[in-house]
Amino acid sequence: MPTLSDLVARHTALDAADLDWLHSLVSDWQLLADLSFADLILWAPLLGESGWIAIAQMRPTTGPTVYHDDVVGSIVAKGERPLIDTAWDERRICREGDPDWSTGVPVREETIPVRRAVEGGEGRFLGVIQRSTNLSSARTPSRLELTYLQSASDLAQMVAEGRFPFSGEEPILVRSPRVGDGLLRLDRAGRVTYASPNALSAYRRLGLHADLVGAELGRVTAQLCYSDEPINEDLMIVASGRAAKETEVEAGGTTVQLRAIPLVVGGGRIGALVLIRDVTELRRRERELMTKDATIREIHHRVKNNLQTVAALLRLQARRLRVPEGREALEEAVRRVGSIAIVHETLSHAPEEFVDFDEIADRVIAMAGEVSAAEAAVMPRRVGAFGVLPSLIATPLAMALTELLQNAMQHGRPRRLEVVVESAHDRLNVTVWDDGRGLPEGFDLDSSTSLGLQIVRTLVEGELSGKLSIEPREGGGTEVALSIPLPAA
Repeated sequence: MPTLSDLVARHTALDAADLDWLHSLVSDWQLLADLSFADLILWAPLLGESGWIAIAQMRPTTGPTVYHDDVVGSIVAKGERPLIDTAWDERRICREGDPDWSTGVPVREETIPVRRAVEGGEGRFLGVIQRSTNLSSARTPSRLELTYLQSASDLAQMVAEGRFPFSGEEPILVRSPRVGDGLLRLDRAGRVTYASPNALSAYRRLGLHADLVGAELGRVTAQLCYSDEPINEDLMIVASGRAAKETEVEAGGTTVQLRAIPLVVGGGRIGALVLIRDVTELRRRERELMTKDATIREIHHRVKNNLQTVAALLRLQARRLRVPEGREALEEAVRRVGSIAIVHETLSHAPEEFVDFDEIADRVIAMAGEVSAAEAAVMPRRVGAFGVLPSLIATPLAMALTELLQNAMQHGRPRRLEVVVESAHDRLNVTVWDDGRGLPEGFDLDSSTSLGLQIVRTLVEGELSGKLSIEPREGGGTEVALSIPLPAA
């Protein structure tokens, strides 16, 4: 399905500022749909204003939908939808007409012109919102429904006047409270004129024992949350409905999220809506995850310290040995343990069980270069990027890379040594090549007795389910290719 941006660019004369305004509107118009108990369709004028194209659609969560199929991308000629034409031509909300029975279900149609606020001007009209209400379950409305409908009417008027969405305000949270989570209606002075049952329950859990209706919400909320501490100014602004902002309040072990929507109609503030959501359990789970994450990182830190201790003991033992073969074997073990320690050190600083493997690879490469400096003075280099890898891949890959680089340094005596990385969406291809002595005559990986190559083969084919090949390089030297499958994102 084409996006709003695609449809606007392809079929309309709206500019970038207009598109930004429409994106802001569409990101927050679930509020209008829920308060209206109605479907919303945003129509934009076609090039030359010969008709209309539907560029966005929203269904209500508070009532039955009218449109079970998507209409985005539909085009209607001018004159086919008279209410849309009237709202656009006369720059006003249109509510005329009897319910439409053409689909077998009574539907009340209304249209709202969409205006973008322009500093120092009257604004610019961008399109029309068609509001369609399914009347099949119509009945005598309750106090809650009447409050919703009145609030929807005020919000629609703000859209027509260019006062909604709120320009220049901070972006709303990813999961803001919705109408059904809890709603308070405030008057101009910040007093509660209506409290939905869910909103009242949230304040009861914060410790309120009196009735909310008639109370000044900012003062009541501050008394519940700040008995001996300085009052949070953001809380007072949000709870009084003076600015379009969000905040959270906590009292008695309960955390409640507040979002204020000032109602400004006809140039004056007539009150506000405050949406409320109890996020106590959500915040508790977040704290548990943070604690778990900190514990895991601490474990990685301790494993790294223990591995470094083991490496230090092996290094100490190697210095006391007078047998060259034994000393060399212990030094190889030190490097192997060190490569694992590097991975755990990186994981101890990572927020999740994923690491930036480029950093690990560079440290492994530098470690191999330091060992070879006295003999060959070769510094390996990396070409390409590994990217972020899960720890289950990072640890065996770091060990395999260590073995390959060390093997090339000791036996190949190269002048150049490179690690070339090519990363696709489902595989990681790594090539380690050098221009050294090359493979011994008759070399066969399956029958090789080299401990380092046996370790690499076990890691790549056994733990990483990858493929390993070692071939003579054209022009001299050796080329080792690893192909490792990556887990699905």
